Amino acid sequence: MRIRLGTRGSELARVQSRWVAERLLDAARGAGEPLEVEEVILRTRGDADQLSPLHQHTTPGIFTRELERALLAGEIDLAVHSLKDLPTSTPAGLRIAAIPRREEPWDAWISAKHPDLIDLPRGATVATGSLRRRAQILHEHPHLRVEGIRGNIETRIASAEQRGDAGLVLAAAGLRRTGRTDRIRGTFSVSEMTPAPGQGALALEIREGETVLDGMLRRIEDPGSRAEITAERTFLATLEGGCHLPIGALARATPRALTLVGMIATVDGERLVRMGTEGAIDAPEALGESLAGSVLRAGGAEILEEIAAHGTPRADTGDRPESGEPR
Repeated sequence: MRIRLGTRGSELARVQSRWVAERLLDAARGAGEPLEVEEVILRTRGDADQLSPLHQHTTPGIFTRELERALLAGEIDLAVHSLKDLPTSTPAGLRIAAIPRREEPWDAWISAKHPDLIDLPRGATVATGSLRRRAQILHEHPHLRVEGIRGNIETRIASAEQRGDAGLVLAAAGLRRTGRTDRIRGTFSVSEMTPAPGQGALALEIREGETVLDGMLRRIEDPGSRAEITAERTFLATLEGGCHLPIGALARATPRALTLVGMIATVDGERLVRMGTEGAIDAPEALGESLAGSVLRAGGAEILEEIAAHGTPRADTGDRPESGEPR
């Protein structure tokens, strides 16, 4: 069997797609089945535009729509997405067939001189393109300045250093996957910096009705990761949010239970609601919906109204949500 695996062309995307291909080939060898995986590189709108802040793109899925178009057109058989990029609604005719074992979901602090955010002097600049990270940084450290940044991992690190920023925040998963663990000065706890829903996870998307391929992908599905992601994305969908908004969620699975922490904040970080809950491992949707309701009642609804009324920062504020960020 031959699988055409669609991926973006960035270093991280290709590392992730090769990891998936290796898992599939291992599973096929274990089953004594012949398998060939062909990588098909596609350029997305988000890859083409490396300057505009992500929140200025009104169409969701700027890193995933081209792969989904190619899937529906029959140009590829399998799309590998960073789950954090994937909108909560799946196009008709497609399905997420598998979520493999999740990588570390935490956000990481990168700095040559400063061990932690708490060590930074007043007015020091922290680089991140994510509104979610910006809001949480300013909520805990309002004396700091947050500047936007775009590009691949190495470009962002180099840009922050050239600008003289005190440090930057990226997802630990992408740094680990690309062999840059030496860059990680430390990671943030869920109460310091709640990750984005789906951070560190991959989504393997196929066309409906592809039963043979679906069966192969089930071999590399991780049930715990699936439960975590389902709870997080249900929380996000219930709040009707996306990567444009300062929303975070992280679920952690044990054999019998699922814990979930969810967060929403104003863009300036002045108001933030973060809550947690626990439920059954086999009911992740109910857990996500329940926590979203609690967050909305605790002030999240007012935060959403405020964001809707005032919008998100303009490009000239320096607060630029990143795209294709390290996973």
